[in-house]
Amino acid sequence: MEEINIEDFAKLDLRIAKIVNIEYIEEADKLIKLELDLGNLGYKTVFAGIKKAYREEKLKDKLVVCVNNLKPREMRFGTSEGMILAAGDDDIGIFIISPDSGASPGMKVR
Repeated sequence: MEEINIEDFAKLDLRIAKIVNIEYIEEADKLIKLELDLGNLGYKTVFAGIKKAYREEKLKDKLVVCVNNLKPREMRFGTSEGMILAAGDDDIGIFIISPDSGASPGMKVR
């Protein structure tokens, strides 16, 4: 994988977000629609490929890390305005990256 420098990394606006709404898309194998609360930065809609790994009760009010300045992307089911960070894959499982307690929506990740 290509290395990046600190200036490249600094271009990312990583923020803490709270999942406030979840919509399972029946026609999609992997995608779910999430509404994220980014505190004083407002709300974003994000489509995430985590459908097989998470049920609604595990996601509602969960704090996640969001790429806030990702260019919006038109998708089959709507526009995704960001991305949440997760590790893993379909074979071993998908694991959402979550902040420690004390973090709140809108906080910048450093």
